[in-house]
Amino acid sequence: MTARLAYVGRRILLTIPVLIATSIFVFLLIRLVPGDPVQTMLGIRATPDNVATVRAQLGLDKPLPEQYWTWITGVLHGDLGQDFISHEPITSLLGVSLPITLELTVLAMLLAVLVGVPLGVLAAVKGRWTRRISGGFVVAAISIPEFWLGIMLVLLFTGVLHLLPPNGWVPITQDVGLNITYMILPVLALALGQTAYLLRTTRAAMLGTAGEPYVAFLHAKGLRTRTVIYLHMLRNASGPIVTVAGIQFGVLLGGAIVVENLFALPGVGRMVVGAISNRNYVVVQGGVLVIATLFILVNLLTDIVHGLLDPRVEEAVAR
Repeated sequence: MTARLAYVGRRILLTIPVLIATSIFVFLLIRLVPGDPVQTMLGIRATPDNVATVRAQLGLDKPLPEQYWTWITGVLHGDLGQDFISHEPITSLLGVSLPITLELTVLAMLLAVLVGVPLGVLAAVKGRWTRRISGGFVVAAISIPEFWLGIMLVLLFTGVLHLLPPNGWVPITQDVGLNITYMILPVLALALGQTAYLLRTTRAAMLGTAGEPYVAFLHAKGLRTRTVIYLHMLRNASGPIVTVAGIQFGVLLGGAIVVENLFALPGVGRMVVGAISNRNYVVVQGGVLVIATLFILVNLLTDIVHGLLDPRVEEAVAR
């Protein structure tokens, strides 16, 4: 087995206990939330006898270890439970809402990469004023909350310019153009902060490679400056950029909750918020578990890609 395969295998093995710990945390955390889901579901019919009967039907009268084992066994078989209120499978609800959340986060991450990385390169290779302007942008973009930025975007593009709808959703399979129209403002609100993080990371990584001996050697060979920057320096600086991009993609999955509720996107975040208000903890724990699992898997993929890009990983594993 090569050192790189050993590295990948080690990262995968380390992910397994993290997933188990995450499932336990999600299971216990939801049950610490105040409120009885059975009483909420029954409403005015929540007599002691009715509550006891429904709790027995749902298995909520069993000890927590037994409840967890029943739940996690179902999860491993693709069964996240049923909605207390609508009695629909959680997997069916996620099948509708998860693609919307993934579309929002992927578009936001793509925009952040396409804007943040080139700006970071320019901030590293250009003059002092470029660095100052980029530094001011980074501070401002990181400091602005997503919900406030979303409100300002709605006021500007809807209230003043009348160019974009304030909220709503149309599936991409139904109308691609209308889908993109509804996604522009949410993507902008979600991507600004990530653009700043990638700009700052790219700038620091490029400045770190600028003083390497191979850069002076390539210039001495007569290579064009653009070739040295984008073909050699950026490639050698890609390790931290990929790492930060992967981490921030996981952060976007959590930040999408605020944006989805602000722009009325029927994604996982909006589904979870609605379930919290109804004390529908099966939906909450299913949605949170899926988002947390995606976050862990994205970080795993980021570690693997970083290991493949960085030749020093093989040396570190071989030791």
